Amino acid sequence: MAKDVTPTSTTTYSSGVQNTIASGTKIVGTISTESEFRLDGEVNGDITSQSKVIIGQTGIVKGNIFCATAEIYGVVVGNITTSGLLSLRSTANVKGDINIKTLSIEPDARFEGSCSMNKG
Repeated sequence: MAKDVTPTSTTTYSSGVQNTIASGTKIVGTISTESEFRLDGEVNGDITSQSKVIIGQTGIVKGNIFCATAEIYGVVVGNITTSGLLSLRSTANVKGDINIKTLSIEPDARFEGSCSMNKG
């Protein structure tokens, strides 16, 4: 059973800092960050990042995502807006509208909604 807590861990990568929410962690509320963000737990609320958002295979978002780029392996129930690339990996399940510059969808990825592509 997931715990309703808000701790995050940070790991330093060559490109800077990445915020990570681990599997088994559930957050209710809005997340806003300037750095890269990875979710392997569950968020009930919106995620906003000035950088890349990664939703891992065990990650679940029930809310909207606003970011520079996104890589989805898990579940998103909500709208996704990126100023760059949105990658839906083969295990992705997205139910919501997307507004993106560039879209990449692997075979077996699931997407239900409308897509608007802009020039950035």
